[in-house]
Amino acid sequence: MATTPSEPGDGRPDPRQSAVMNERRHLINLAYRLLGSLAEAEDVVQETYARWYALPPRQRDDITSPGAWLNTVTSRLCLNVLSSARVRRETYVGEWIPEPLPEPTEWHAGPSDGITADPADRVTLDESVNMAFLVVLESMTPAERVSFILHDVFRYSFAEVAEILGRTPAACRQLASSARRRIRVAQAPATPVAWQADIIRNFKQAWEAKDINALIGLLDPGATAIADGGGAAGALLRPIEGARQIVRFLVNLAGKLGDLTLLERTVNGRPGLIAQQDGVTVSVYAFDIAGDRIKRIWSVRNPAKLRPWTAGPTALGERG
Repeated sequence: MATTPSEPGDGRPDPRQSAVMNERRHLINLAYRLLGSLAEAEDVVQETYARWYALPPRQRDDITSPGAWLNTVTSRLCLNVLSSARVRRETYVGEWIPEPLPEPTEWHAGPSDGITADPADRVTLDESVNMAFLVVLESMTPAERVSFILHDVFRYSFAEVAEILGRTPAACRQLASSARRRIRVAQAPATPVAWQADIIRNFKQAWEAKDINALIGLLDPGATAIADGGGAAGALLRPIEGARQIVRFLVNLAGKLGDLTLLERTVNGRPGLIAQQDGVTVSVYAFDIAGDRIKRIWSVRNPAKLRPWTAGPTALGERG
């Protein structure tokens, strides 16, 4: 895939080509929200650019809005991936959780297929990427998810969404409305971030101290813990239901893995934890908090989903 903008005859960078390449960060943001996987998002965006550069030069020149073309192709490719992902995830070992992302200053970009990740390829962290939100998106049909993300998050008109999905604007409006209802039912009122951070800090300290009563007090009685190990040895294959059962598992885990170091980190824009072994991140924990209790814990141990947390450091910033 070409990555260096061509230049006009006078040696100055071609503004049109620069605009095409500058669209990449937005496409990564779009694809991650549609797919819940940074690796899949990167693959889709790479395929989008491969298709762009495969066009004959005259055909590219006839496209009045390259950005709109790139966004349309990316969205359609994501729709294809979502349609096939349901089948693939039926054979996934254990539970499938969206890929967790660190805050920009903690992001690590490592080699992917022999190519060092572009520092511009970062995802802006906002409410549309917190783990609870992404998990709800996973319950939607591909068409619902695409309609909702394109319209409600990225402000596409329903006419534009209809063109991408091959449906009528009215049908896309109905799909987005259905998606909104799912989110309203699933999500509790947000607890202030500072309050969440205090709860997670208390949870970390209680876990380190193996303080059973403190841990139980921090969890909702009906809390759920879900782990995504991707088949890793010792990973949970099924969710754990109930505060006492979760605490029993956490205390046993701390006893087995006494050399783990727990650190407070931002996970998908919300307070979370990571577990490190010999300085390498081996687990990432995201939380859903309602009031002053933890309702859900998502633990990601699948090494393939921890790439942004474990490779060589590259400082990254927010999307402009």
